[in-house]
Amino acid sequence: MKQQRGRQRQAGQNYERTDRVAGLIREIVATELERIDDERLFLLAVTGVDVDRELTRATVWFDVLDEEDVPEVVFALEEHRQRIQQALARQSRMRRTPALQFSPDPSIGEAHRIDSILDELGLGTPDEKVERD
Repeated sequence: MKQQRGRQRQAGQNYERTDRVAGLIREIVATELERIDDERLFLLAVTGVDVDRELTRATVWFDVLDEEDVPEVVFALEEHRQRIQQALARQSRMRRTPALQFSPDPSIGEAHRIDSILDELGLGTPDEKVERD
């Protein structure tokens, strides 16, 4: 069998570049959000970033402590989106940076819903059962 140079990719595998770009965007966005002095963004956590294959769009997933604050936080993020986009362009060494879009992370709410269902059925984690006894 002939040795080939470099690493061969097959269709359907994860794209390492998009993973690296997503990690970089997450770092830069989280750092920039810390610098923004807006109390609406005080208890905000960036939970993940999804970047499309063409690197043109990035969805930044976030979570807030109180779900009632989500519309207000989305509005605040849209107000500061241009500043965050500029910070991304300045701090990354990419020719073109993906357009940022902010969305609340549905997985956090789903995890809480599953936990509550398990608690109702009495199938919580073993640690919780020990604490109740």
